[in-house]
Amino acid sequence: MTIDLSDYEKGADFDGDFEAALNKLQHRLERIQVAHIVHGKRSVVMFEGWDAAGKGGIIKRMTALMDPRYFRVWPIGAPTEEEKGHHFLWRFWTRLPADKHISVFDRSWYGRVLVERVEDYATEREVKRAYDEINEFEAQQVDSGTAMIKLFVHITQEEQDKQFAQRLDDPFKRWKTGAEDYRNRARREDYLKAMHDMFAKTDTRWAPWQVIDGNDRKAARIATLTRIADALEKHVPMDMPDNDPAVVELAKEAFGYKPKG
Repeated sequence: MTIDLSDYEKGADFDGDFEAALNKLQHRLERIQVAHIVHGKRSVVMFEGWDAAGKGGIIKRMTALMDPRYFRVWPIGAPTEEEKGHHFLWRFWTRLPADKHISVFDRSWYGRVLVERVEDYATEREVKRAYDEINEFEAQQVDSGTAMIKLFVHITQEEQDKQFAQRLDDPFKRWKTGAEDYRNRARREDYLKAMHDMFAKTDTRWAPWQVIDGNDRKAARIATLTRIADALEKHVPMDMPDNDPAVVELAKEAFGYKPKG
């Protein structure tokens, strides 16, 4: 079914106890990460969306209880001079997760068909070719055993302006905003066209897009973490192994350990 971002603009308030729901999801994600470690699985959780849509806040809450040794958050900005000298996917290959790990991308390889398209950093030919290259890249990851979760956080222009104002008013958030935000804002219609083309050409069976209505922060955070947890639990077995008998014997000898039950 075709994705239309205008379908994700209700901004309904979160109905329930936000802190309790968040805590439950964070503990669920903590266990999901343990299952990755125990079973040697790997996953990619990738975020795209508008400036000030709340991606960072979602990622912060997603990883709050995770073991930092087994996940990595990659904030993706403009490519370096070295990266420009390679195929555009090169810098993402080097950031893919190893077994037991989860890689979280705050923006991604879709920059090729979004900002690079809109700002003419890539040629029309390069952009057209990129759709197939991205689909093949994602298919390779899934075929090799990596879960691929693709999320797009959508907000209206009104909500984005509200968030920009809050950043300007808060001295500890001003670092998050700059002139680039307003250049992008002025080209919203161009970005919408690029986004809808992106969905049409890269919403695949093996790596589908999931759009989040980000117009209410609390509702968006709970909805996103729920979708991530649901998707990852389908990828990784949640059963845990029994104790190693040899380790149990060592514990008995060391401090008189007695198994419960």
